[in-house]
Amino acid sequence: MPNLSQIVRQLRIQRDQAQKEVERLNAALTALGNLGNGNGRLRRVRTVSKRKPLSAAARKRIAAAQRARWAKWKAARRSK
Repeated sequence: MPNLSQIVRQLRIQRDQAQKEVERLNAALTALGNLGNGNGRLRRVRTVSKRKPLSAAARKRIAAAQRARWAKWKAARRSK
């Protein structure tokens, strides 16, 4: 018949093994949770599409439109 110290030692070994298993399960759950959005569905990974370069004329039109927006905003701020 095993004595009390051997039983305690065996229980500690089993506890440590169970704790390591829980840690592995937590790591797996964390990894899977990061893939999904929490409701069991996986997130779609968006592919990065390359943009077509803008022409110089298009960049000029965009810049002019932004300058006009800023001028309108600044004029509204001055009139207050």
